[in-house]
Amino acid sequence: MINQRQSFEEIFQGLGIEPTWAQIVQQYTEQELLQILPEFDGWIVGDDPCTREVLSAGTKGRLKAIVKWGIGVDNVDFKACDDLNIPVDNTPHMFGDEVADLAMSYITSLSRKILDVHNGVRNQEWLKPIGSSLKGKKIGIVGLGNIGINIVKRVQVAGMNVYGYDPFFKDLTENDIQILTWPERIEELDYLVLACSLTAENKHLINSKIILKFKKGIKVVNMSRGQLINEKDLYDGVKQGIISGAALDVYEIEPLPNNSVLRELDQLIYGTHNGSNTFEAVQRTSHLAINKISNFLNKSKKNS
Repeated sequence: MINQRQSFEEIFQGLGIEPTWAQIVQQYTEQELLQILPEFDGWIVGDDPCTREVLSAGTKGRLKAIVKWGIGVDNVDFKACDDLNIPVDNTPHMFGDEVADLAMSYITSLSRKILDVHNGVRNQEWLKPIGSSLKGKKIGIVGLGNIGINIVKRVQVAGMNVYGYDPFFKDLTENDIQILTWPERIEELDYLVLACSLTAENKHLINSKIILKFKKGIKVVNMSRGQLINEKDLYDGVKQGIISGAALDVYEIEPLPNNSVLRELDQLIYGTHNGSNTFEAVQRTSHLAINKISNFLNKSKKNS
């Protein structure tokens, strides 16, 4: 099978674009971008800090357009793009199934303590932990966009009762969701899944005040952005026995720092911001991003 980078290089070559690949695990720092971005005509942005300073530096060099790879755009300063006349776009509706698949696996793993059993067998133990059934449990899903709705479909198949939190969601007929205003009825929830965009208003949506309202034993899954959860408050909630388990695909700082208090918790499942990373999803999203940046650069060339 042809490797993904080679296939993308062939697409770039056909479009007359010479790509440079990022040599990083998660994202560049702002200082690194200030140095390297002016060298490039186009930028396919990952989770990098796409700030006004970075964009301004880019336009003082060759930068003409950017495309955000993926759906999350909280790291992109759109006002700066507008002020600096930089065309910008993202790749929406790409990962609904993939992220929902992983969310469902996290929910099931937390309910049946799968990792405890797995680690026990590796340690020559034959554990028989008592899990809990999903059917009939109440689950809150924050964010009912493409990802959230795909999570709804999966948990409903498992027989869970869904409470949805999304001020922009109006369609109640197709999905049979109880739409509530945050944090209405969170004290009833057995599970809480975060699948919303990060905004200035919902930073640290999960905090000590909210955690004190939780039903004892709740399980929390974050598929969105780490900044939605105050990690120190989450740690305290687990230690206090309010939160019985959590699965985190994202963190406030990524990669998760070695000195993070979260590393002390056996009740957590640790992800690596990898919810969208399947071969198929990377292929279709990268193709779309490449085509969009190519269109932007072609328009820029015609207008110059």
